[in-house]
Amino acid sequence: MPARLPAPERRRQLLDVALEVFAEHGYHATSMNAVAHAAGVTKPVLYQHFRSKQALYGELLDDVSARLEEAITKAIAGATGPRQQVRAGFGSYFDFVTDHPAAFTILFGDTSRGDEFAGATRRVEAAIAEAIAPLIDVEGLATEDRRLLAHGIVGLTEATSRHWVARGHQPPAGDLADRLAELAWAGLRGVRPG
Repeated sequence: MPARLPAPERRRQLLDVALEVFAEHGYHATSMNAVAHAAGVTKPVLYQHFRSKQALYGELLDDVSARLEEAITKAIAGATGPRQQVRAGFGSYFDFVTDHPAAFTILFGDTSRGDEFAGATRRVEAAIAEAIAPLIDVEGLATEDRRLLAHGIVGLTEATSRHWVARGHQPPAGDLADRLAELAWAGLRGVRPG
């Protein structure tokens, strides 16, 4: 049995282990017993931190979503201009997918879970779109139209990343980010209000 950890550290450890187990086996095929076993704790210890498998998975989705959103927001904030912000956003997204494949799998690739957790995926998509929308700098374009275009960019990125992961991450993340940034930049430059 692992050493006794303070509750916040144990909770973090359980989330990290659960992420890998759920990503490998999918939501429905993963049991709380499997997560507890992989974490090296008893099932009651796991239930001290998470009241159910659904609660554990929901918190895991929220945790992964927050990390992805933070990575994108931080990258965009550090860029020097609009075009660089577009590239930085795509770069941070594809770096996240590369560096955290299990996180990407449970966010966007676990088709076994059905619609039970679709709200969590929609929340991360909306949060990323809200970060992108103000960057769409088209004079006279209504706020809601900016949001709509931002959701289009999010959808483009998700669909591309699924295909990219299935192809074994080819081309490299940086090259893919460059290509999508060029596509998005050219498309956004052509947007006109009305």
